[in-house]
Amino acid sequence: MSNSTSPLLGYPRPDGRWGFRNHILILPLHQALSTAARDIADATPGAVAISHDWSGEIDKDFERITKTFAGFAGNPNIFTTVALTIGTDVESEIIERAKKFSPTPLIEIKLSDAGSMFKLVTTALEKSTELAEQAAAQSRTPAPWSSVVLGLECGGSDAYSGITANPALGVASDRFVEFGATSILAETMEILGAEHLLAARALDPKVGAQIIEVVARYERSINYEGIDIRGAQPSRGNIEGGLSTLEEKSLGAAKKAGNAPFTGVLEYADRPTAPGLYFMDTPGHDIEQLTGFAAADVNITVFTTGRGTPTGSAVIPTIKVATNSEMGLVLTDLIDLNAGTISDGTQTLEEVGQILFDEIVKVANGQLTKAELGKHHEFNLSRLYGSTL
Repeated sequence: MSNSTSPLLGYPRPDGRWGFRNHILILPLHQALSTAARDIADATPGAVAISHDWSGEIDKDFERITKTFAGFAGNPNIFTTVALTIGTDVESEIIERAKKFSPTPLIEIKLSDAGSMFKLVTTALEKSTELAEQAAAQSRTPAPWSSVVLGLECGGSDAYSGITANPALGVASDRFVEFGATSILAETMEILGAEHLLAARALDPKVGAQIIEVVARYERSINYEGIDIRGAQPSRGNIEGGLSTLEEKSLGAAKKAGNAPFTGVLEYADRPTAPGLYFMDTPGHDIEQLTGFAAADVNITVFTTGRGTPTGSAVIPTIKVATNSEMGLVLTDLIDLNAGTISDGTQTLEEVGQILFDEIVKVANGQLTKAELGKHHEFNLSRLYGSTL
């Protein structure tokens, strides 16, 4: 692989983190404000918004939900977060936690103070427009390689995933880790049957035991519900893509993490504390994983897919990599890079890994991804116990 690299350019944050975008995030903390948030973002250049179905209920998932909202609001790709609230104590608790989580500026606009939805939108629009102008005036500056917190994700895997896009991403991930960056592999159910191989790469026995225990914990929770996850996977889409067993799927998914040693294990939406390669305990659901990544300071993600999964994030630039040319050359409005050239025999794994590394740098420096151009701003709260709705 070539040693030539382009410099990284980003936005420094007061606490030492770096952003590769400078968004104004319009964050509704009640489902009734989701439409208002989208309307405000659509009318404000440089603003993004999310939607969700949470209505402020306090249940067994409240801690997980609070941590997710607070972390998401403080992602380093955000210049300022504008939180829209009904005006409840529950929302205040989330906002206070977000302010403790990071120095990302957060402004709350309450429906109870505005007096009407129209006034809420008008007030928030005026503020977001002002903030967007400030964000646009901020220039990128040279950033260290340690500024990268790379999320490794796959969805709609097929028989090519484990031999093209995933190992190519592993090559790029290894290089970032070598340079002092952070890389995070996730999706616990996606490594069932391969967890012992990842544990063998742990920096110390404690980290290896944590990887094994995270998978065992997940499997115990599924077995408690009477579900045989090993018999229910691969999914129908995976099977149609040519995968035959859960182990085959897991071995391919694990390739995204390359060959670097594992530094540690993270709970869902927890931030890494030092550079290196990590495993995060997340659901296999693509959008829930991506949401957890955003809450954990991931500032750029690569998403490999064999089926063309159209998923993106409001705050993380998400690079889509096709595992096969048949799909990658057709869904050009979704796919940023085609790794199917490896199986086609026109490029080597190392060559595509280098191309992907360079693509990550270009996107970090401001090149928009297809998911960003298509405004794929998917967001979903991860629940362990289910909603009370």
